[in-house]
Amino acid sequence: MSKILKGTMILTGATFLSKFLGMIYTVPFEQMVGPEGMSLYFYAYTPYNILLSLSTLGVPMAVSKFVSKYNSLEDYQTGREMFKSGMQLMALTGLVTFLMLFFGAETIAKFSLSGEDSAASVADTAMVIRMVSFALLIIPSMSIIRGFFQGNESMAPTGVSQVIEQIVRIAFLLVAVYIVIYLMDGGIPMAIGFSTFAAFIGGIASLIVLIIYWKKRKPYLDRQLEQQEYTYDLSKKDMFKELISYAGPFILVGIATPLYQLIDQFTFNKAMTAAGLSSISDASLSAIHVLSHKLVIIPVTLGIGLSLALLPAITKSFTGQKMNQLNHQINQALQIIALLIIPAVVGLSILAFEAFGSFYGVDEQLGYYGELLRWYAPVGLLFALYTVTSAILQGVNQQNFALISLGSGLLIKLLTNSWFIILFGAKGSIISTGTAVLIAVSLNLWKIHSSIQFSYRHVFKRTLLILILTALMGAAVWVIKWTFSLAWDPMENRLAALFILLISAGLGGLLYLWMAYQTTLLERILGGRVRVLDKFLRR
Repeated sequence: MSKILKGTMILTGATFLSKFLGMIYTVPFEQMVGPEGMSLYFYAYTPYNILLSLSTLGVPMAVSKFVSKYNSLEDYQTGREMFKSGMQLMALTGLVTFLMLFFGAETIAKFSLSGEDSAASVADTAMVIRMVSFALLIIPSMSIIRGFFQGNESMAPTGVSQVIEQIVRIAFLLVAVYIVIYLMDGGIPMAIGFSTFAAFIGGIASLIVLIIYWKKRKPYLDRQLEQQEYTYDLSKKDMFKELISYAGPFILVGIATPLYQLIDQFTFNKAMTAAGLSSISDASLSAIHVLSHKLVIIPVTLGIGLSLALLPAITKSFTGQKMNQLNHQINQALQIIALLIIPAVVGLSILAFEAFGSFYGVDEQLGYYGELLRWYAPVGLLFALYTVTSAILQGVNQQNFALISLGSGLLIKLLTNSWFIILFGAKGSIISTGTAVLIAVSLNLWKIHSSIQFSYRHVFKRTLLILILTALMGAAVWVIKWTFSLAWDPMENRLAALFILLISAGLGGLLYLWMAYQTTLLERILGGRVRVLDKFLRR
């Protein structure tokens, strides 16, 4: 049990650190390249993320599951053969998606920009997309190695390589952008080109780390092969058939957010032009999907990491038909999301101006950008719920329905996006995304209920208490923020914005924690482990 807990902690910690670094570096990056650069960056990364998901096809996670299964049967040869075949498959899909993105860059650029943009803008956007496409040659194959190590219950290679990849990528990105803009006097498009090429450099660094781990672990893995007495001797066809049956569901969850963003990429500028807002279109797009998204995704990552740790247990309970245990585990997963993410998104909405000003600077546009973040923060809760409910559907063998709910959400986004932007301006895009993901989540919740007769009574009761505590916390945060802003205006001073953000969020968080503890809410959701807080928050 300690080995599983250690592995979960390594992976959750590495993912959180990577996301945190990914949020922090945008502060100096945005200062150097401005709104024009951030929107160019978004145009490149959205199609790249989708093609990366398609090129890996959920295979790394599936390889992990495959290797783990055959290792438990003491057939190490089959796992090794799958690793070799998977590497070949990923090299091929990586090459195909690289060619698609590299040669399709101009077409994607034309779809992304409104008719009023110059040919130079199309050329710049296409160049930036081509620069990021090189990462597809290396990252799919690298991710297979991570999957193989995870299947062998070795989580450190994945965790360490993930963090090193992010550090090297960010270091190369910031240095390259600084050199291009300040030393070479180059343009913003060239700087953004190098910033997206940083994904390839980070991939190489991660691959080097994984090769070092492979050389260290290979003697031990080879000894397992030598001691093996029996192999299932699966043909390549049978191996891939089993692998694909595992891989299918994994891709849906990973690709959902980039698909919603892709619809914005292709429709946002045209709708803003139709609304007479073309002058602020690029800045609005980057404020929502790059800057605000990085702030919103941090609490979401924590909640998802904790609840997804329960999913192997959900699968096991369902397979063993232990329905009471299954109901308890699903209840706990959904309640963890509510407990952590509802107060986080409410707090972020209240402190939207202070958060945006602290990270991205105070200027005359802060009121507008802060308003966009205020609207976008609650969508983070919906994205977290979609991820977790889709994963629960996989656990109870209803993974195909996740495709129906995702398709329904994307259709709503496609039908309402331009219409809402024309009606409400840039925040119409956020309202459209929120509506679409809410429908997808509602469908998933209905399917969980109907497939295993799951009752939401406990979830509703606990969520009601969480909402009451969050309302009290929100009121306290608003009073603290208002009191300090009388003396020190966060809309005029970045240091004031940071100070008010830290004080309000810190005191609000402590108040929520104290109330959740005193009402026994923490203990009911997280179990007896919260008793470590007794000495600090004694009832």
